[in-house]
Amino acid sequence: MSSAKSKSVIIIGAGPGGLASAILLANRGFRVRVIERMPVVGGRTSSLTEGPYTFDLGPTFFLYPQVLQKILAEVGRDLHQELDLKRLDPQYRIMFGEGGSIDATPDPAGMRQQIAKIAPEDADGFERFMAENRRKLATFAPVLESPFSGWGDLLNRRLLDALPQLNPHQSVDSYLRKFFKDPRIRLAFCFQSKYLGMSPFRCPSLFSILSFLEYEHGVFHPIGGCAAISQALARIAREMGVEINLGEPVKSIRFEGKQATGVVTSEGSYACDALVINADFARAMTSLVPDQLRRKWTDKKIASKKFSCSTFMIYLGIEGKYDIPHHTIFISENYEENLAEIDRHHVLSKHPSFYVQNASVTDPTLAPSDGSTLYILAPVTHDTGSIDWKTQAKPFRDMLMKRLELAGYHGLEERIRFERVITPTDWDSQYNIYRGATFNLAHSLDQMLHFRPRNRFEDLEGVYLVGGGTHPGSGLPVIFESARITADLMSSDFGASIPARASLQTVAA
Repeated sequence: MSSAKSKSVIIIGAGPGGLASAILLANRGFRVRVIERMPVVGGRTSSLTEGPYTFDLGPTFFLYPQVLQKILAEVGRDLHQELDLKRLDPQYRIMFGEGGSIDATPDPAGMRQQIAKIAPEDADGFERFMAENRRKLATFAPVLESPFSGWGDLLNRRLLDALPQLNPHQSVDSYLRKFFKDPRIRLAFCFQSKYLGMSPFRCPSLFSILSFLEYEHGVFHPIGGCAAISQALARIAREMGVEINLGEPVKSIRFEGKQATGVVTSEGSYACDALVINADFARAMTSLVPDQLRRKWTDKKIASKKFSCSTFMIYLGIEGKYDIPHHTIFISENYEENLAEIDRHHVLSKHPSFYVQNASVTDPTLAPSDGSTLYILAPVTHDTGSIDWKTQAKPFRDMLMKRLELAGYHGLEERIRFERVITPTDWDSQYNIYRGATFNLAHSLDQMLHFRPRNRFEDLEGVYLVGGGTHPGSGLPVIFESARITADLMSSDFGASIPARASLQTVAA
């Protein structure tokens, strides 16, 4: 019997990474308790409900379900029995402020036609892009699956084999020039860097695999929204004996020296042998762990790090429906300038890019039969103090609503039956996200791999990390991979057996 059987684990935060970790650890014999400050599970991957309208709070794209499928298979579950997943076609509509649009489709012939419609000379580049990124994913999958606990991990054979394809000083946009001449087509294959909260003109070229994953493996919508993923994981965890405490904020972590021994919450205290932090990394460290216990990640060092953009959100419950695809991305006519305003100048753009989820065209469960839900997102700077959202939220909202007409959403104002706005300040104050940086620490090369906070947290003992703030990074499939890495590290440390599993590239085949 594994020595893990008598070991208790506390997980702070019931986000998807924390819940996936709980499932894996419970299956390996640990006694697991998840403690969540909010009254619902999911963290940013939860839902907002008002009357008959339900919205995803944060993520709306579910990509590369193979990672979660692999986790659930380990505990004897089938992803497709736990969730009703709809593969979208078109995956999304991309509209360019400079003119033209693409209805992105997973059908290769159809995608060639979409590209040829606005850039005929670039149509042949699609298949070349797919072939090269298929090889790139196969090369990098072992890197993304591996923990990075120090410099030695950078020198392992897998990473050395991958280095020739890494092109560390090349951005995604620069990399795409070898396939596509038209800047609009390049944007269609690199706007995905915003999933990481980064500009495609600064995001490392490795992340071209994001758009590849969409075309190769699909863009999915779980019926009920992405929050349904969190709800399914919580249900499975409870069935496996995991205790989930909701509406119970953690006030502090107890330490003996640098060893975590438990937590103090609004309801009492709990002892543990190991602790997993699934809360926002920077906020958890600066609010739960005394500064003097941290050497590498002190408050001062955290404050000096680069953080992702934030998001300005509008959630609308409306009367009627729009015959517009499930996802629409409108890319500003001055996109590079728009991104500089967000990332470098920290000001509001007069011509922002935006994204709209019109989920009711796919999912009838989110709104009444005569209504729809609209989820509207504009990338904005994280909270630096440069923008007073108390005075700027209403004008920015009004301007953004007018820009929605560019995507076909005409006559919207008079159809609104419910509305909620969330600003970067709200992300910070209401959702405990440091500086409102909704995609965590930026994914620049100096904040990746072993430069990122490590899954077995290096500054403390008995503390592990999971989620977008640790390796490998942000985005649901990557967060699920972080859960698997963290569970494996803890299992190894406590002598629990780790089931053999197929690698990502095998699962993807």
